[in-house]
Amino acid sequence: MGILQLQSKTTVKVDVEKAKRHVLFTHDGTADGFITIAKKTQNGRFQQYHYKPEQLAEHLSKWLGEDVFFSQNTFYKPLRRIETIRQLRTLYIDLDCYNLDFPADWVLGKLELESFNEELPEPNLVIFSGRGLVLIWLIDPVPYKALPLWQAVQNYFLDKLSDLGADSKSIDAPRIFRMAGSVNTKNGAQVDVEYRHDYRYTLRDIQDEYLPELKPYVHPERKAKRGRPPKVAQLFNIYRLHCTRLKDLVTLVRLRDGAVANYREIILFLYRYWSCCVLKDKEEALKHTLDFNEEFAKPLSEREVITATRSAEKAWDAKNNEEANTIAKLKGFPGAGYNISNEKLIKWLDITEEEQRELDTIIGTHEYNRRKRIRDRQYKREKRGSVTRNKYIATEKEKTEDKLFLLEQAMKKYPNAKGKELAKLLSVTPARISQLKRQLKN
Repeated sequence: MGILQLQSKTTVKVDVEKAKRHVLFTHDGTADGFITIAKKTQNGRFQQYHYKPEQLAEHLSKWLGEDVFFSQNTFYKPLRRIETIRQLRTLYIDLDCYNLDFPADWVLGKLELESFNEELPEPNLVIFSGRGLVLIWLIDPVPYKALPLWQAVQNYFLDKLSDLGADSKSIDAPRIFRMAGSVNTKNGAQVDVEYRHDYRYTLRDIQDEYLPELKPYVHPERKAKRGRPPKVAQLFNIYRLHCTRLKDLVTLVRLRDGAVANYREIILFLYRYWSCCVLKDKEEALKHTLDFNEEFAKPLSEREVITATRSAEKAWDAKNNEEANTIAKLKGFPGAGYNISNEKLIKWLDITEEEQRELDTIIGTHEYNRRKRIRDRQYKREKRGSVTRNKYIATEKEKTEDKLFLLEQAMKKYPNAKGKELAKLLSVTPARISQLKRQLKN
């Protein structure tokens, strides 16, 4: 156990064992990928390092002290951003109840009486962060593709806890929270954790038990096509689109080895806008954009990045403004903000057809049709039953031999029968009879 001397001259114990238990309880043996450990520096920024789960116990003590945080989910490479998520392992809500003058203990008692196991599952652990508290639910790990559903559950939890100071900026997947045994310098208190149970929920079970059922939806100005069911409105479709487009931008830069000198401003503008939409936090979105800029072969300066992408933040503000949305809809747009078609994105960024094959959603008509043909062929194969080529050839050969035998018998019984008559007897075409006769001669 270490000792930390604060500027306030009060001596606070830093508990390494508490920290280890907290991190390893959250990231148990099922953890895969990198876990971020972060420490806030004097200028308010974070010094970060990324460890594999098996490295944590060995290196954790090096980081303990004031204002230490760690990621609740893992990343496939040592980079804490939304598009690098490897595993979604937890759900969480940060309750800034001190802003409402609600004591943390009182808030927890209220939740135990009124909410847990009623409109919310009971959290696995509660972090007493010094002034507020954080509720954490452990879930069976799910991959990045489950992010839209994960975010829908987060949004539901946020809505249910909004009256108790739930922080809307703290529900993004790369979020970090304070570590037990560290010290919150805002009030000099040591961060503590209450462990309630170790059962890991499944994301689908939480959805089924707590989230409202999604209802079929038909646009009021459109009628459902005859014979087809009405389109189901999924709450997270737009969120999924923004996440996937973020990943596509990262993939595009990787495919070009960072050599995007003529496209840097537009790529960063799009990245910052979609990051705002996904993270719902302008400050975090800008930080991620500045990080992304460093992946270019020739990065822009920080000032250039901020200037070139400022309008993205303004557009996101408009997207969340009721009046701006109303005006945009009256003009025939889906809403305020940027609603950019794939056609425009491909033109702006000069995305080739070869590059489109590596992207998930920024694709043109040709690539869309190519993927559709592949899906259709796969569907037909699955529908008729998957067979190997050799088995298929053997089956067809057996069918041919059967037809040859039947034709030979029919010709013996009806030696004067014409090709059309034989075709009718064997339920094949006259052309097929000609083929079979040639095979009999050979």
